[in-house]
Amino acid sequence: MAKNKILLIEDEAMLINMYKDKFARENLDISIANTVKEGIKKAQEVKPDLILLDILLPHENGLEFLKQAKKNPEISSIPVVAFSNYSDPSTQEEAIKLGAKEYIIKANYNPQETVEKIKEYLK
Repeated sequence: MAKNKILLIEDEAMLINMYKDKFARENLDISIANTVKEGIKKAQEVKPDLILLDILLPHENGLEFLKQAKKNPEISSIPVVAFSNYSDPSTQEEAIKLGAKEYIIKANYNPQETVEKIKEYLK
């Protein structure tokens, strides 16, 4: 069976390494991007089954990624789960409006719970 592919758009090295390890253990194929621009490019190359998107990113934020992804027919149908410690309600609302399936607050889930949540979207 082909591995499910996940694109993690995150700029914090510690979190990247931790999630890379967790997803690999669950037999998920993970790609990493650190910025919105890189995320769009990687999403087009990798065609992931799901994108896990941090909201607070360098240069542009995750909402900008959602806006660009929506307009891009190559990647607009890929489900995106926003994933951030930024718990501003209007940002959360905006992310959902722009197409995020869910807005997960990092602090509310340990890495294993996050992986379980992501796997629900891959079924």
